[in-house]
Amino acid sequence: MLSNLMSWQITLPIALAAAVIGYLFGSIPFGLILTRAAGLGDVRSIGSGNIGATNVLRTGNRKLAAATLLLDALKASAAAWVVGYFLGEEAAIIAGFFAFIGHLFPVWIGFKGGKGVATYIGTLLGVAPIMVVLFAAVWLAIAFTTRYSSLSALVAMLVIPVALWILGNEKVAAVMAIMTLISYWKHRANISRLMGGTESKIGAKG
Repeated sequence: MLSNLMSWQITLPIALAAAVIGYLFGSIPFGLILTRAAGLGDVRSIGSGNIGATNVLRTGNRKLAAATLLLDALKASAAAWVVGYFLGEEAAIIAGFFAFIGHLFPVWIGFKGGKGVATYIGTLLGVAPIMVVLFAAVWLAIAFTTRYSSLSALVAMLVIPVALWILGNEKVAAVMAIMTLISYWKHRANISRLMGGTESKIGAKG
């Protein structure tokens, strides 16, 4: 398996092109764009201050939050699909990864983006679509039993690289593992609240 993991064939120029294209796709701040277009102001001024769907939901507009979730996922998928079509499978993986990075650290708004769950799912959709089903199943199972959205995502992101590795998709597994670690770091406040028993549950008010 290790030999397969190390056998990337992509050239540096193609890898750099994939990274730049992926980052530019991922750095589109849909949460901010949609809330401003809807006349709801700057989503960064409320709640957690980030641009993801969870914070957009705090505006009270569920449709806008759903649209943000969908677009944040699809921008990573689109990056992987477009780059993959022209530059190959390995380039698609790199593009998906950097779309994830672009969402977390978008250059257009001071490198302060979301926490990456939607773009994580979108990257999966672009490079290993069957894993989206597993992600959803794990998320729903944990959410149903604990009612913690953050915990559901954290557990799902832990399961995905392991499942990919078991199935022999070592390259994607390695990249998704790195993304999991980065997203865990972005969720460090949620993890602290989960450990302290103060994290908000799904459906909780206030």
